[in-house]
Amino acid sequence: MASNALFFGWNRSIPGRERVSEQHFGDFVEYLTGLREQGTIQSFDVTFLNPHGGDMNGFFLIRGESADLSAVMATEEWTVHMTRAAMHLEGAGAVRGATGDMAMARMAIWGDCIPD
Repeated sequence: MASNALFFGWNRSIPGRERVSEQHFGDFVEYLTGLREQGTIQSFDVTFLNPHGGDMNGFFLIRGESADLSAVMATEEWTVHMTRAAMHLEGAGAVRGATGDMAMARMAIWGDCIPD
């Protein structure tokens, strides 16, 4: 399993735009399914968090090779999805990350950077 990740999270739908969010969610899942079937990404998971009073209520975790994830983020289609999301979701954002063995390597780098 790839250790490179692309995290897309959000807080909640902007009030009054919940149906727009519902439609876009389906469109985004379809888009990611196509990327997975083409072999562009390895996998994706979506998580809806239980109500907890925080400012993050759901996210997609997309896994793939680093170059492939960078290429996805450079496409117009990705930009359109992120622009659409910003118009109906509060706190929508995407960031690259590491999982698995790569997360452990990043933790080691972090530990090495702690001043004595």
